[in-house]
Amino acid sequence: MPDKKTRAAAAKDKKQGKSASTQAGEYVREEIEHVRDGKHGARSTKQAIAIGLSKARRDGVDVQPGKSASKSTREKAAQDKKASHDRHKPSSTRSRATRKALKKEGYSAASKSALSRHAKKSASKRTASSRSAAAKKAAQTKGAAGRSAAAKKAARTRARNKS
Repeated sequence: MPDKKTRAAAAKDKKQGKSASTQAGEYVREEIEHVRDGKHGARSTKQAIAIGLSKARRDGVDVQPGKSASKSTREKAAQDKKASHDRHKPSSTRSRATRKALKKEGYSAASKSALSRHAKKSASKRTASSRSAAAKKAAQTKGAAGRSAAAKKAARTRARNKS
């Protein structure tokens, strides 16, 4: 069950006209925090992200499975979307079993290094033109003040890493 804060943040993103993946990002962030706090573990960073996306879909966020998603992932996404309409009390036995299984998993999946590795691996699967287009779009939507702040931050980082 997502926190009130997460739902509010996702609703705010939706109201601002942000994409479904941005809205779903709030749920993924919450899931990463759950692993870090020790609420439960995750076998991998990918699993933690998948749990967050599943929660988002079940909460009504229209996030589509990726273009290269497997058949089982597509089926799970459809199942989650259907569950967002058919509101019913989840099985306490199944919930308990899931929590018990996740408790046995490790917590390193949500570490900064694991998230960094996952992000780099995911980015490397994309084409250079796709990454470039995303960066250009990000710069465009940032606004003048945002671009200026980002440039200053980049300059600070370069200066710090120079020595």
